[in-house]
Order: sequence, then structure tokens, then C-alpha cells
Amino acid sequence: MKILILADPSSSHTIKWVNSLHQKGIDVFLFGLSKYDSTQYDKDIKINSLQTPSNIKAKLNGSLLKSLYLAAYPRLKKIIHQFKPDILHAHYAASYGLLAAIIGFHPFLLSVWGIDILTFPHNSFIHKNLIGFTLRKADRILATSSYLAKETKNYTNKVITITPFGIDTKKFKSNAEDQNFSDNEICIGTVKALEGKYGIDCLIKSFALIKKKNPDKRLKLLLIGGGSLEHKFRMMIEELKIADSSQITGQIPFNKIVDYHNKLSIAVYVSTVESFGVSVLESSACEKPVIVSKVGGLPEVVENEITGLIVEPNNVHATAEAIEKLILDNELRKKMGRAGRERVNRFFNWNENVKSMIDIYNEIMDKK
Repeated sequence: MKILILADPSSSHTIKWVNSLHQKGIDVFLFGLSKYDSTQYDKDIKINSLQTPSNIKAKLNGSLLKSLYLAAYPRLKKIIHQFKPDILHAHYAASYGLLAAIIGFHPFLLSVWGIDILTFPHNSFIHKNLIGFTLRKADRILATSSYLAKETKNYTNKVITITPFGIDTKKFKSNAEDQNFSDNEICIGTVKALEGKYGIDCLIKSFALIKKKNPDKRLKLLLIGGGSLEHKFRMMIEELKIADSSQITGQIPFNKIVDYHNKLSIAVYVSTVESFGVSVLESSACEKPVIVSKVGGLPEVVENEITGLIVEPNNVHATAEAIEKLILDNELRKKMGRAGRERVNRFFNWNENVKSMIDIYNEIMDKK
């Protein structure tokens, strides 16, 4: 079976899907627009990308975005002619999905990821129509969560299949050797890009409150990731006088992420927009208690008071109270961490997710 995947080659989700499908014997060809680290992929996977720097691609709009698609179109056409895929699978409706819709190859499988459905269509009437056009052209539509599937139904009457971004629990597991803090130090943090939608400012302010209220506790704030708001968050940390107990790592390669999950005592994901919550599940698989906001698909991946705590978004005091509850109760942290890993194994096992995707490919092939 030959699958042509259109997706961001720098995304950890793309890396997981492509490597896993390849390891299951699928002949995969990845086409992308962005720069990427080739060492993150299995050596013999075929990859072709325009290598557009991510900071430039993120700013593209209007005629510049059209120029990027015009550059991609003939190259993608040539790849289709030479590779002769059985299925074209595009990830993310607002870019790669639109490109696939324009190319017109079938069968065309579309995976919606989140912002492409939750935000992009609301930019203008044109954006809404582009999403509608892409969904109409797709032969089958997949979504990462029930919440995202429901939101996607606002733009199509087609059946939508749930395909979670699960977790490889053989890789993501608790490892005391990765913890770089002492027994009496509690590390509170998040594994997210430093962007506005992920509630990083709420976490920083909450940590400052807890730090002030519990001067006897050895607390550390660890922000794992990079992003456009890194300077702003560093300034906020300075202004709140918590710099001595805070660290921002910058961008971390996907194959090192598990090490950083294990540096956390409490993982906090208080996003204002979130379609699913892969990072939350990674933390849970590493037996970390999690705190998430009550938005989007996050309540689907956390069992409140069992595997973690759910708080209202943009609520600094509620987030601080949840953090304090966990820092004061070591046994509760351990109990929630163990329950979190059990839940990941039960509902979000990566091998089962990959098997489900291959089953979908086989169903499409049977209908050809």
C-alpha cells in the first residue's frame, strides 16, 4: 500500500504518524512546505518539502500564501505521477487539505487537527468557504476528538471518524533518572509552544501566587518549549520576581520530549483553545498529575479528580488553587499519576490508533 501524506514535516504529530506507518510496512511518501529535522524520521522514508522556514510560513497571507501554493502545485503533481499513491492523506484542512483539494487526487483522506476548524473559518467569509470546499472534496474526514468532530459538522454533513493522537506508552513512561530536581523540590510546568492560546500567562501568574503563599516550599516553574511569545513570558517572569525559580527551555526535539515530561511533578495545560490534548496524555503516560482547562477536547483526556483536575480557562486563582492542592499532597500526586497512565493505556494506546488508521486505509482500498 502506498500512502502520500501531506503534512507539516516539522510537527511531532507528523513524525509519529509517518514513522509508525512506515514501521508497519506502509510505503509512505511525505510532502510538506516547512523546514524540518531529517534525523527525526526513519532513514529510508521518502520526504519532499519546500523547506520554508516556519517563522516565514507562519506570517504568510494573501498573495504570499498563494505564491507558496503555486510553488507546491507542480512539485506535488510530479510526485503523484512518479510515486503513484493509492491514497492521498492530508493533515490540517486549512493548508495541506486545501492543497489536496486543489490537486484533485482521489481517494483523498482528510484529518482535521484543531485550529483549522476552530479558528480559521471565523477569519472571514472566504476562509469559511475554503474550509467548506476542502471538506466537500474529501472522500473521508477524520478528527482527533469528539469535540473536534462536532465542530467540524458545522461545515459538512459527512460522517466523521474519530482517530486520536495516541501515546506510545513504551516510550512515554515514568523515569526517575530524568528528574533533575531534589526529593523535596516540586516542579510545576507545561510542555507547550509559547503562544497565547495555551494559557502560559495564566500558569506563570498562578505559579507566582503559589510561590508567594508557600515560601517554605521549594517550587520550580519549567516551561518546556519555544514560541513567538518567549520574550514576553520572560519579561513577565522577571516582573513577578520568580526568575530565580523559573526556566524556559526553548524548542525541544520530539525524541527528547519524554525526558522533559519526567522533569515535572505537576503538568499544567490551561489552554484557551484546544482540540484534543496530546501533551496532556504524554504527561499522564509518564504518571504526572495534570491540571487542564475546561475547553475543547481537554475534558475528554482527563478524568476530573481521578487523573487530574479541571479548571475554568483564564482563571488564575482557580489554577493556583488546583496547583496548591497537588503540591500539598504528595500521595494525591502519585495516585493521580498512576490513574492517568492506566487511562492512557486503556483509551489512547498509540499502537491501537495506528492499527485503526491502517484499517481505514484498507477500507478505502477495498472500495477502489
